[in-house]
Amino acid sequence: MKPLTRQFSLWALLLAVLLSWQSAFARDLPDFTELVEQAAPGVVNISTTRAMPDRSQGFEGFGGQEIPEIFRHFFGDRFPMPPGGGGPGRGGERQSLGSGFVISEDGYILTNAHVVEGADEILVRLNDRRELQAELVGADTQTDVALLKVDASDLPTLNMGDSDELRVGEWVAAIGSPFGFDHSVTAGIVSAINRTLPRDAYVPFIQTDVAINPGNSGGPLFNLDGEVVGINSQIFTRSGGFMGLSFAIPINVAMDVASQIRDDGRVHRGWLGVMIQPVSRDLAESFGMDSPSGALIADLDPAGPAAQAGLQAGDIVLEVDGEEVERSRNLPRLIGRVTPGNEAELTILRDGERQEIAVTIGDWPDSEQSEQASGGGSDAQARLGIAVAELDEAERQRLGIDSGVLVRDVDPRGAAAEAKILPGDVIVSLDHHVVESAEQLRELAANLPTDRAVPVRLYREGRSLFVALRLGRD
Repeated sequence: MKPLTRQFSLWALLLAVLLSWQSAFARDLPDFTELVEQAAPGVVNISTTRAMPDRSQGFEGFGGQEIPEIFRHFFGDRFPMPPGGGGPGRGGERQSLGSGFVISEDGYILTNAHVVEGADEILVRLNDRRELQAELVGADTQTDVALLKVDASDLPTLNMGDSDELRVGEWVAAIGSPFGFDHSVTAGIVSAINRTLPRDAYVPFIQTDVAINPGNSGGPLFNLDGEVVGINSQIFTRSGGFMGLSFAIPINVAMDVASQIRDDGRVHRGWLGVMIQPVSRDLAESFGMDSPSGALIADLDPAGPAAQAGLQAGDIVLEVDGEEVERSRNLPRLIGRVTPGNEAELTILRDGERQEIAVTIGDWPDSEQSEQASGGGSDAQARLGIAVAELDEAERQRLGIDSGVLVRDVDPRGAAAEAKILPGDVIVSLDHHVVESAEQLRELAANLPTDRAVPVRLYREGRSLFVALRLGRD
């Protein structure tokens, strides 16, 4: 029996050590209770309604009868609403839910632009259960930031942190309303910083593994000091729910956008006036580079800041104000954050030699098209999400085409980007109409339908191709 007793004692000792280690490990994990108690009052729930077309007629697939509620639970607005209302989102209106947070005692609130997009009414519910009507001061779709204002005073506010100080691996927490559940708290770590997503060229996203789901959009991301370091904005998902990849807008970017909206009514964004392309491995070798990096200038707007400063097609932009351009898609963000009218020092590669060129950055031509409280701009090119330039006769002869306009810039969130239209493309026809000038393109774009896709014929890299373009509702 003695060997058995010794074995039992050994296991007991091992179990005690493990329990002690687990307890010590648990004590080392962050405790978010105090953070949540202090921050929760400044986090709000946002609901919006938007008038929808009359859908009083029954759905023919059910013989004109009312849709069973179980179908509406899973398929939502894809089925028409029955007449007369009876619950959230009924009675000819659509309801969406999101989150936000208070940044000033007099009622300014930050959220995502997509949370309030197209809303006819915005309702903010505070932590103390008060419900207040909110006014949309303005929204910038390029950064997905919106500023709201409620008529209130002495509101609880959150402390803003410095998102530039974030480090990969540090703990962060989110508070929001996933699926409408108010003030839900989730936590995780910073997985990466300065992420550039395909359709969001102007935001250096914070990537985290914090559980974010529909309804969390617009809510705050906190560091362990209880300071807001980001706005939860997007998730990567194949299922519609959280899969471990969440993206937040850095608070430094968001507050700059909010300040411009509040002070100027719109957002100013730096513009270089170039068309760029990635530097492939083969191109890097042809330019005498050791490895592919930077942004290759494929063409310039003759009247743009880059051309005026002496930049040329074939130059490779390697740095902006000392910050490396690792990939071509990083250049719009680096230029976009420069205040128009200020100088930026560009390091370029030309004929195998590095050069420094100072460029006075311009104001992005479409920046006045940022969504404002009064609605979008009147220029029909904003409907397409592009800025274009005329082609002179010499350029048309060089390209071997008789008509068309040059795509100079593409809004990464616009309809043109969705259709895979790229800077440098030439739009030859739109909805079966030949495009002779920028003015004609504006006229055609102003009359495009919103209920169907239209064909666009492009000229790209020596060949013609068609893409399908679909506009969102106005």
